[in-house]
Amino acid sequence: MIKIFKTANNLLVEQKNFSKGSWINAESPTEADLEKLEKLTGKLDEFEGFITSLKDPDEQARVETENGALLIVLRVPYITKKGEESIYTTRPLGIIRMKDYLITISYFETGVLDRLTTQKIDTQHKIETILNIFLIAARKYLYQLRQINRKTFLLQGELEDSTKNEDLLKLLSLEKSLVYFGTSLRTNNYVIHRLNLMRIFTKFEENKELLEDVMIEFKQALEMTDTYSNIIETMRTGFEAVMSNNLNKVMKTLTSITLILMLPTLVASVYGMNVNLPFQNSPNAFAITMGISVLISLVGTAIFWRKELF
Repeated sequence: MIKIFKTANNLLVEQKNFSKGSWINAESPTEADLEKLEKLTGKLDEFEGFITSLKDPDEQARVETENGALLIVLRVPYITKKGEESIYTTRPLGIIRMKDYLITISYFETGVLDRLTTQKIDTQHKIETILNIFLIAARKYLYQLRQINRKTFLLQGELEDSTKNEDLLKLLSLEKSLVYFGTSLRTNNYVIHRLNLMRIFTKFEENKELLEDVMIEFKQALEMTDTYSNIIETMRTGFEAVMSNNLNKVMKTLTSITLILMLPTLVASVYGMNVNLPFQNSPNAFAITMGISVLISLVGTAIFWRKELF
């Protein structure tokens, strides 16, 4: 789907026709959408390789120039659902800055550009618009990181009461999400560093200040990711140790019970032999045998209890 926006009277308005100073947003574009976009700009075929690369969910963030255009790939947060659970990953967002217009392309619905449509931006100031996209992406990272942290502490409470495999797997899923975030944020920071070296991003004081805000937000997001990753790793290691210790306790208890049950079994086995045995002619032989079995079992239980094997 293709939407065209342009600032009019300090408001971002969706347009039906393409004109100089427009922002063109292509979200999950089909081949027909790309053909339409080519007709609008007349230059899209020059960036076919760049656009095709955006289909790869693992495409790395980067910045390059080609045929007079600035091409940027930004990794942004992306959420998928697996049952009732949210899976946090990242996806590429492409930005093409031309002389007279700005194009954004995403094959994944990330919601980042939806937020941009609610901002007060001037589409004719393309550098400012790009930096606002970066700023929105950084703040979305921060929001999702807080969500992950909240879920981590909820899982901590569940794991303290019950060490189910399902709860531990949820913790591992969050840890995996933070790995995705950390990798993407590091490549994004590399792109931001490259932008900071470009004159067009630091020429005007407003853009320079906005770029500094972007750098601060992404740096904070990366620091939060590293901190939460360390917390989850510590929690996982701790709960794995608890689960292992609980398993050892269960095995120790079962072994003790097995040994206790072996004692009356031994007595019954002895009195099952076809040889002369004590009390075999007594009318109370069965009661005496059961009494001996119970007595031995009680003595064995008492010994195991004092040794704290139960």
